[in-house]
Amino acid sequence: MSLPSGVRSYGYATDMAMLRTKTHWMLFFVLLAVVFTLPLYLGRYWLGVANLIGITLIAATGLNLLIGYCGQLSIGHAGFIAVGAYTSAVLTNRFEMPFLVGLVSAGIMAGVVGLIFGIPSVRVKGFYLAITTIAAQFIIIWVINHWGITGGFTGITVPYASIGGFEFSSRSSQYYLIITIAALCIFFAKNIARTRLGRAFVAIRDNDLAAEVMGINLFFYKMLAFFIGCFMAGIAGALLAHWTGSITTENFTLSESILYIGMIIIGGLGTTLGPILGVIFIRLLQQTLMVMVVPFLESTKILPAGFATGVTPMLFGLAIVLFLILEPRGLAHRWSLFKSAYRLWPFSY
Repeated sequence: MSLPSGVRSYGYATDMAMLRTKTHWMLFFVLLAVVFTLPLYLGRYWLGVANLIGITLIAATGLNLLIGYCGQLSIGHAGFIAVGAYTSAVLTNRFEMPFLVGLVSAGIMAGVVGLIFGIPSVRVKGFYLAITTIAAQFIIIWVINHWGITGGFTGITVPYASIGGFEFSSRSSQYYLIITIAALCIFFAKNIARTRLGRAFVAIRDNDLAAEVMGINLFFYKMLAFFIGCFMAGIAGALLAHWTGSITTENFTLSESILYIGMIIIGGLGTTLGPILGVIFIRLLQQTLMVMVVPFLESTKILPAGFATGVTPMLFGLAIVLFLILEPRGLAHRWSLFKSAYRLWPFSY
C-alpha cells in the first residue's frame, strides 16, 4: 500500500507491512466493520447477491494470480470451478464426509486437474494456451455429464455446510462463512504477490525467455500458478455448491468462464484490488439490469412481450465494451489516480 507524501518506513519489517500508517489501520477497521455488519441492514435478496459476490471473488482472485501475475491465459475457469463443486458435492452427499474435508478436497482436486491442463503452457502461450483451456472446459463438463456418481445431466443435491455441528443454513450464516474464506484468499494472494514467488510470476508474464535466462524454472512456476489459481476455483466451486443446495453443469458454462476474464480485466490485471472491484462491478451490473432495467422496459411496453429479457445481455455487453474503451487499465488504476488527486492518505504515523 502506498504511503502519503513525507512518510517513510524506518525498517524492512515496516516497509513490508501491508498496513503502515494510522490511516491505513483506521480505514481497514472501518472496512471490516462495514463488511461484517452487512447482514444487519441488507434484505434477503441482496444478501444472496453479496454471497454470490464473495464466491465469485475467490475464483476471480485465483484467476488473477494465473493471468494477471503469471500471464497464463485461461478461458476454462468455470470448468475448474465445476470440478471443485462436484468434488465437494459427491464427498458430502454420496460419502457423507464433513464439509471441511469436502472443501479442502475440492481445492486439491481442482488444482490437480489444473496441473493436467496447464502442462501445455510450457510449450504454448497466448491464444494457443487459451484454446487448450477452452478444451479443458468442454472435457470437464462432458465427464461430469456422463459420470453416474455426479448425477449426470440432472445434477446433484448438496447439503448445507456445517462445522463442528453448526449448520450454515441461513443466508446470514452463509455470508459470514463465505466472506471469511474470501478474506483469507485475498490475504493469501496479496502476500504471494509480495514474495519471491510473485516476482517470479511477474518475470514470466513480462518475458518468459528472460526469466528462464535468469534461472527461473518456467515449468515449476507455471504449474504452481495453475495449481494455485485452480485451487481457489475449487474452493469457490465447493462454496457455490453448498450455498445453492443443488448444482448442474448449467452453472458452469463457457460464458461464465469468459465473464471471469472480463471481471479481472475490468478490475485491473495484476493487482489485488482489481478482482474485488471487477467482481462487484459485474455482479451489481447484472442485478441492476435484471431487477431494474428489465421490469422497467416490460412495464413501459415499448418493446414486444418477452423482448426485454433478451435485451439484457446486449446492454450488459455494451456496458462492458464502453467501460473497456473508457478505462482500459481497470478500476484499480482509476482508484490509484483518485487517491493521488484527492490525497486520501493525509495522516502519518
